[in-house]
Amino acid sequence: MDNRDAVSAFLRSRRDKITPEQAGLPAYGQRRVPGLRRGEVATLAGVSVEYYTRLERGNLRGVSDSVLDALAQALRLGDTERMYLYDLARAVGPAPGARARQRAVRPTVRPSVARIVEGMPELPAYVMNNRLDTLAANPLGRALYSEMYADPTCGANVARFAFLNLAARRFYADWERMARFAVGALRIEAGKNPYDRELSNLIGELSTRSDAFRVMWGSHDVHVFRESTKRLNHPIVGDLELDQETMSLPDESGLSVVVYSAPPETAAEDGLKLLASWSATTGQEQDAESTSNPSIDRPRQP
Repeated sequence: MDNRDAVSAFLRSRRDKITPEQAGLPAYGQRRVPGLRRGEVATLAGVSVEYYTRLERGNLRGVSDSVLDALAQALRLGDTERMYLYDLARAVGPAPGARARQRAVRPTVRPSVARIVEGMPELPAYVMNNRLDTLAANPLGRALYSEMYADPTCGANVARFAFLNLAARRFYADWERMARFAVGALRIEAGKNPYDRELSNLIGELSTRSDAFRVMWGSHDVHVFRESTKRLNHPIVGDLELDQETMSLPDESGLSVVVYSAPPETAAEDGLKLLASWSATTGQEQDAESTSNPSIDRPRQP
């Protein structure tokens, strides 16, 4: 994944989104292209046109924090976009081979974290990495995402499920919003780790197999998963409106614990109870089948 190309495309996409009026600049006549000109961004950021042209060509090597701040202000970047710009600048450093070696160790879910997730039996919960792989989940979490876990081609990856499994468009009531957040989260991770081969392979696969992903990826928008409300349509219990909390682990693993909950005395709370009952019944049936027929291997849960 070419960091210079990502820098160039991101800066151009942000420049195209700002009108002269929004930037407080006079606009004369009809413009052939949308947004600001390079010279106008340079003026707003307090740098020369030549210097800004170098930046927009993807060269952030040696750029100071003060210039990045000025550039972020000129382009009216939000907090997440500003963080992404800094990530792109920080990614310019060691050679690709060195970076690849630094990331050879894959983060694993610590036993204590797994116990926390399993210790919330009434709430769907799972552990997710920055590539949107679900690495561990409690029974209710697996039941909530039963269609994703039932599809081996998804690899328990939320982005693959969203874009490559048609059931996801029914499962996510706000599918487009969720899909854009997933793409934006992958874009942020690509800015931090441009030489992550597994991430590059995932983005390449989704770009090849999904027109929707390819279009959204080309927008260069960035997002961070935090708190939100998810409207889901589960195949067993129907509509669920759940609160989602995403809590990053306080280490450098890049792992997060995602937990869903429902306000008390709501239809969603009743739906989660019904889902827990269905999950328990399904698990008992699988245990009974494995006991009565030892030749049948019980499916492994991720």
